[in-house]
Amino acid sequence: MPRDHRPAKSIRVLLAEDQQMMRGALALLLGMEDDMEVVAQVPTGDAIVGAALTHCPDVALLDIELPGLSGLDAAARLREEAPGCRVLILTTFGRPGYLRRAMEAGAAGFLVKDGPVEELAAAIRRVLAGDTVVDPALAAAALSAGPSPLTARECDVLKASADGATVADIAAALHLSESTVRNYLSSAIGKTSTRNRAEAVREARHQGWL
Repeated sequence: MPRDHRPAKSIRVLLAEDQQMMRGALALLLGMEDDMEVVAQVPTGDAIVGAALTHCPDVALLDIELPGLSGLDAAARLREEAPGCRVLILTTFGRPGYLRRAMEAGAAGFLVKDGPVEELAAAIRRVLAGDTVVDPALAAAALSAGPSPLTARECDVLKASADGATVADIAAALHLSESTVRNYLSSAIGKTSTRNRAEAVREARHQGWL
């Protein structure tokens, strides 16, 4: 069907991807679908909610690791500020922890980027119809892995320490005492079965807990 003869009601898609080439390719491929229209493309997580409020997409297709706000945090904000927009996470990193966090944030689907575009287009249609779409292998892995052992505060402290910040820096940033920060770091190191906070950060990221 020619582009000029799309259905009167095309599926409006917002695309959030920081890699320009990938973003352009996805927009081009989805734009070739007879019933889809990419109405907004953004390279950062901070731009997602504003673009959704401006362009009113039916489905937001979000990467996870974006500059600024992560795709998971943006999904949670969309649930509050644009509840009519369904969220589908599309990521390179098929980590069980990411899947759990995506579902908790209100995402309706979670796929990895190595699938065919036909599968992605079908997933967009399904989530718009009210279905939940999850990569089967990842769903099985998430069930076997169990929930994250880290508390929200432990995650905050690990994130704050990721760039080599001192205990004093972390305490000031999170408005905690230095002894409290040390306790959270010690607990996180124990729960991740690592030797120090740098290893704890790496392990938590590998599992998708951060």
